[in-house]
Order: sequence, then C-alpha cells, then structure tokens
Amino acid sequence: MRTRSISLILVVGLAMALAACSGGTSSPSSKALKIGMVTDVGTLDDKSFNEASWKGTQDGATQVGGTSSNIVTKTPADYGPNIQSFIDQKYDIIVTVGFALGDATLKAATANPTVKFIGVDQFICVPKDATDKTCAGAAPANYQGLIFKEQQAGYLVGIVAGTLTKSKVIGAVGGINTVPPVVAYIKGYENGAKSVDPSITVLEQYVSTDITKAFNDPTTGKAIAQQMIGQKADFIFQVAGLSGSGALEAACAAPNTYGIGVDVDQAPAFPNLKCVLTSAEKHLALAVAVAINNVAKGTDKGGNITFDASSTPVGVGVSDFHDLKSMMTPDLQKKLDDALAGMKAGTVDPCKPAACDKP
Repeated sequence: MRTRSISLILVVGLAMALAACSGGTSSPSSKALKIGMVTDVGTLDDKSFNEASWKGTQDGATQVGGTSSNIVTKTPADYGPNIQSFIDQKYDIIVTVGFALGDATLKAATANPTVKFIGVDQFICVPKDATDKTCAGAAPANYQGLIFKEQQAGYLVGIVAGTLTKSKVIGAVGGINTVPPVVAYIKGYENGAKSVDPSITVLEQYVSTDITKAFNDPTTGKAIAQQMIGQKADFIFQVAGLSGSGALEAACAAPNTYGIGVDVDQAPAFPNLKCVLTSAEKHLALAVAVAINNVAKGTDKGGNITFDASSTPVGVGVSDFHDLKSMMTPDLQKKLDDALAGMKAGTVDPCKPAACDKP
C-alpha cells in the first residue's frame, strides 16, 4: 500500500459515512435544533480535544440546520451547573466533552429524558443498584456515549517512533493518570514501540495530579520533555492538551528529535514546529457530527458507541506526515497497515504486554 494509504482510506471512509448520516437538514419535527457543548477544564482552542469536539458540534449543527453554542468549563465544580445552564435554556442536544464529565452527564440525562446528550470519551456506566456499582443498568435512551480505543491510535504512533528512533529511547508526556484515555494512549504507544523492538526504553511522565493544571501547563510539559530529551529520547508523544504543546516545543528545539501529537492532526495547529511528524488520531469531529445527525434523523440510540479500527466510520488512525513524508518508508507503511488490519481482525492486542488501564 502506498505511503498515505492509512490516512486516505480513513478519511474517505469517514467522509462517506458522514455523508450517509446527513441526509436531511432539519430534525424530524422540522424544528431548528439548539445544540450546546460543555468543554472539559481547559480552553476551547486547545489544538486538541475540546477544539475538535467543538468543530464537530458546529459541523453537525450546520448539517442539520441547527445552531450551536459552547460553555468553557473553568473548574470541575462547574460541570453540573454548565450542563444545567443549557437545560434551562431549553437546548435540544447537549454535547459534553471528556471522561471527567461522565457522572454529571449521566445524572442530567437521567433527570431530563426529553433532552438528547452526547458524551465524548464517556463510557456510560449505570450501576446495578445503590449498593452494587457494577455497570449493569441500562443506559438512558437519550444519552450517546462516544468512546474510542485510544490504545489503538497510540499503538500505531508507537510503531512510528519505535521504527524511526535512533537512540532507542522515546518519551510520552501525559496530562494526568486518572483519566483512562490518557493512560490508554500512552500504554498503546509503549506496546507499539516494543512490538518493533522490545529493547526500546519508553519514558513516561504525567504533568499533574490536579486536573485543572494537568492540561493547562505548557511550562511543566516543556520541562518534562526536556528531561526526557536529556535522557536521549528522540521522540516525544504528547497526551496533555496545552501542557503537551510545551512538550512539542521542547522536542522541536532539540536536534534530531521529533514530536507526535494527539487526538487530531496537530501539525497544522503548530506551523512553526517543523518536527511534529504525525499524530495519534481519534476522529472526534466526525464522530460528534455523526451523533448529531443521528439525533436529527431520529435514529440515535442510547448507550456506548465505540469508534475504533473496526467501526464504521473507522475511529482511529495516524495523521499525514506533511513536510516529513520522506520518513514514511515502505517498511514503516507496511507495519502500520499490518497493525491496523490486525487490530480490526482482533489478532493484534494494543494492550499487551503493558496493560492499558495501569499508569
């Protein structure tokens, strides 16, 4: 398969799926849908998760003839009040962004069955009862939990780093180790690199134990990456929002060192950072837009919806290499193609040997 085959196949597949989902421009009742999005703690222009989800919200609203607004969360205590603000304003669809908003979203969806909720990166876990917290209850019919197999995307960029590293030392900077998708990305990265060469050393560190700082501290992100580079790491994978932008800056300031972005293709977001080779992609914007379209058509179903190597649309991938295309060798391309096919078939487990739920 040619150099850009993974990116091209995924993009085409996603575009076709989205086109199929956007058959109309209004809801079944011909009402212009009011769609609100509540971010996780951070900024709207984080060049990553919040920003991509907002783009999907705007795209979805445009496709169904609705309107969109957002609220940027400043502190975790505001999760519930921010969601309630949109409920009070009689919004039809509320998109909440991030694992941390899961509990508040489930509570709001249960209490407001006529409002549609879309939780990005939220595994819906309804406890069996008050004493048994096992996820055995039925998810609210009005709540779609969009989840991604971050470990698969991390595994793919781990193959990239593991194949191209000269020092046999690579690094990963995470925001916080209590957010499962962050850990899954990093452990997938570790396993992907070691699938190429088990002797590779993977340095891993998290920015903070405080979620209000974990994804908003580029100075600390930069310092962590600089320490890793001092230990000979020549690839730095960032899974830390704005904190990660500091890690990418550190990578690009060092000779013969490369950065790897996360969630979306981050190279265009950092045009001055010429060393950003690729990104571990979750196709967030398209997933959110598809979910909004499903609500507008009345085909949405409550529960967890997984986007991964085997889903339609495909939910994970590796971004284009842009100006560094010469680094995508035929050997590397084949490794990526084989890994993606193996994950789709279930013959490649991106969570072995390092478990994806343990920092």
